[in-house]
Amino acid sequence: MRHRNARWLGAVAALLVMVFAAPLIRARARASSPITFTDGDGIHVLNVQAIDSRQYNVRVSSPALGRAVDVRILLPAGYSDHAASRYPVLYLFHGTSGRASDWVKFGGAEQATAALPLITVMPDAGFDGDGGGWFTNWYDTKTALGPSQWETFHVDQVIPWVDANLRTIARREGRAIAGLSQGGFGSTTYSARHPDLFVSAASFSGAPDIDNNPFVAAGATAIIQATATFLDNVEPDAMFGPRATNEINWQGHDPADLATNMRGVDTWLYTASGAPGPYDPPPPNPYPMGIEFATHESTLNFYDRAQQGGVPVHLVDYGNGTHTWPYWARDLREYLVPLMATFATPPAPPQDMSYRSVDRSWSQWGWTVSLDRQADEQFSSLTYATASGFTLRGAGTATVVTPSLYRPNEALVVSVAGPNATATRTVSADGDGHLRLTIPLGGDNVPAAVARSAVVGDAGVPAWGATAVVGIWPVR
Repeated sequence: MRHRNARWLGAVAALLVMVFAAPLIRARARASSPITFTDGDGIHVLNVQAIDSRQYNVRVSSPALGRAVDVRILLPAGYSDHAASRYPVLYLFHGTSGRASDWVKFGGAEQATAALPLITVMPDAGFDGDGGGWFTNWYDTKTALGPSQWETFHVDQVIPWVDANLRTIARREGRAIAGLSQGGFGSTTYSARHPDLFVSAASFSGAPDIDNNPFVAAGATAIIQATATFLDNVEPDAMFGPRATNEINWQGHDPADLATNMRGVDTWLYTASGAPGPYDPPPPNPYPMGIEFATHESTLNFYDRAQQGGVPVHLVDYGNGTHTWPYWARDLREYLVPLMATFATPPAPPQDMSYRSVDRSWSQWGWTVSLDRQADEQFSSLTYATASGFTLRGAGTATVVTPSLYRPNEALVVSVAGPNATATRTVSADGDGHLRLTIPLGGDNVPAAVARSAVVGDAGVPAWGATAVVGIWPVR
């Protein structure tokens, strides 16, 4: 492991006394739009601005946020002339104190994508250029900023809304996600929590570890709390909750803690040391140097965690460089090359599904797990899941619904080796070939306060609960 703990904490301390908001320029062009954007999936369209033949700014509102935000969209050249064509989508996020227009104004996104058959969608990830929401549904929904349910907005609303309004390839094979700095955390937390949505993910000087390494976690906590307090003007623990009582929520959104979920995502990490590089004019600027050093540590720790879990990740550690736009613009240009190759020949979904989450109910790769348990947030995992069976870890009573893996109404033998006994019974698939199983796990007598703060081991086994091994085979 590559930890430089003293330097890391020193860099974080220096950063917290600096103001890290960057002035940005609003788009001013006005034109009528030949493309109609309509309401749907919780999104209400307030205004559509056609900036040029490729570029649109759509002002939207959603109850998930409680305030209006922008979604900047870049279409492929000739989009309107090819009515039968469908295109992959790159969701591209700005960083702290950024806006939806950042990648166009500062990152060369319009030029970089000009020749590509690619739709680029750049949603706001904060309100009016404030510090940003850190890509999570906020713990405190009663601040002056409103509900701030950013994950719900981006994942559950923007993605299906884009698919409904534009000619997209509306499935995993046609969808990627990337971002810079705080947006690099966003691209990795979303792909770790929703790996079946994205075929590729990229982090440019991002923060893909906010919890796993304790020294990085201390710095990340300080930076996130400073973002809330000084840039968003809300209480410091508004986003993820206090570490003392809500550590499990931080773990459940930390890409490094969830790295094994990303086995089916082609993941790219771009990072630099923080020392001045080829795009840094003299004299040295300590602010972008310190920020890049911090994100470098976070990136390397995520990479190490992925390696430990056997998850292939592409690391582009390009040495000297700081936390500035010329490097991110270059990162985007370089990433677009393997991204378009991945879109052209997308990898198949994992043959056996493995996923872990703190959510009470979740669905991935066609599998759904719902838990009746005491704690609202607590790790569960489904591993090596195929038509022949799976291993389930967690607490309480679990209901598992499989994908359509069996013949309609097929009779199957199910063996459950649980924490107390092994039971075998005959169960029938439903008319669509799904199998629904109820599995008692026990281990649900842990007080809620303990469950929230319990630490998950390196093997991914919760510090409470139990394991059930399930085998499934046809009746003979």
